[in-house]
Amino acid sequence: MPMVPTTLNDARVGITDTTLRDAHQSLFATRMRTQHMLAVAAYLDKVGFYSMEVWGGATFDTCLRYLREDPWERLRQLRATIVNTPLQMLLRGQNLVGYRPYPDDVVDAFVQKAVETGIDIVRVFDALNDIRNVERAAKAVKRAGAHLQGSICYTISPVHTIDGFVAFAKQLKDIGADSICVKDMAGILAPTAASELVSRLVSDVGLPVQVHSHYTSGMASMAYLKAIEAGASVVDCATSSVALGSSQPASESMVVALTGTEFDTNIDVRRIRPAAYILKQIIDETPEYSGLIGPLQVSTDVLTYQIPGGMISNLRAQLKQMGAENRIEEILAEVPRVRQELGYPPLVTPMSQIVGTQAAFNVILGERYKNISTEVANYIRGHYGRPAGTIDPALAERVLKGEKPVTGRPGDGLAPGLPAAREAVAPYGGDEFDALSYALFPKETISLLEARQK
Repeated sequence: MPMVPTTLNDARVGITDTTLRDAHQSLFATRMRTQHMLAVAAYLDKVGFYSMEVWGGATFDTCLRYLREDPWERLRQLRATIVNTPLQMLLRGQNLVGYRPYPDDVVDAFVQKAVETGIDIVRVFDALNDIRNVERAAKAVKRAGAHLQGSICYTISPVHTIDGFVAFAKQLKDIGADSICVKDMAGILAPTAASELVSRLVSDVGLPVQVHSHYTSGMASMAYLKAIEAGASVVDCATSSVALGSSQPASESMVVALTGTEFDTNIDVRRIRPAAYILKQIIDETPEYSGLIGPLQVSTDVLTYQIPGGMISNLRAQLKQMGAENRIEEILAEVPRVRQELGYPPLVTPMSQIVGTQAAFNVILGERYKNISTEVANYIRGHYGRPAGTIDPALAERVLKGEKPVTGRPGDGLAPGLPAAREAVAPYGGDEFDALSYALFPKETISLLEARQK
């Protein structure tokens, strides 16, 4: 059975450690290998964190695509090592850990296997805050017996308001959420906004509230403190070796700042030191990590372009491979224009990649919308869900050509995905976990299975 966390129900403030998931995703493109995670996992397990976020997000994709590792085996090894702390994952609703909606049978089986393998808390979000994209995954989490954390993707635009976020949180509660997460993926949550939003969530929704932010703009620690004062139960932090920049605030700093107050975490900050020291050594001695880490200073540009931490590191890595790293500022400046024309979607996976890729096309090809990506076209057709605002009519017409966009739930009408996936992995002796990997990332999974056979 899943491990049940207690911090949300007692007086102290909890910290979710993101070292093994979002921290390295945000700083060096999710490239941390399992062996290096295991080198610090047992130390982090002894700290007394509310939970440890170790899986989901981009880690699944990167395991297969770049590291040639089995993400399920990573989770098994982490669960065997981390025995005192609940394990948490990030799930993209109907998109699971991929970049498009998947059939319901794949959603159900993926969640069940994730919980069986060791996940205790599933943070579920949808990039468009469309409740229809959350419902199926939420039911699967509840059925599996794990803690369902419904997530609000926080963003700033003319069509996003505190009232709207609170209304969405109420929808999350109605489908069974055990807690609410304010997911500030870009680090743009100002302290006063954090206080107002958390206060409203606590009073109007009545569920425990957790806050997730990135240090990119320099406001995250201040936002955390105001959120805690307003009633937030847990905040997301990272070990200092992989904190700040586009990652989370440092756990050590947050622990000390709250020590001796009514919000004391009851964590001995010295317990974090071994993991921080070992991790710094690993990063310094691993060129593929240190070579990808971007600037750690504050960047207030994020308040304009709102790109999340994980995307910044991946975009930088991709442009470096293309020899176009010098175009990054132009691309970042193009992002807000594309976002406005697409109806202000929150910039979180997959929308951040969809908007960012189109912005890159517009800059590198020298003509705006000379090439409209398949993903942008599908988004305009309604395949990803309901836009928050109005899509630019001229752009919509170029894609739709007089047709009406889809208005139903994106998961509806998708044929079951597991039968074909099981058939595809059978020649390699693949099991149900391999079939799930194949359903999400077929090419990468076959490469892994071929390597396993050899």
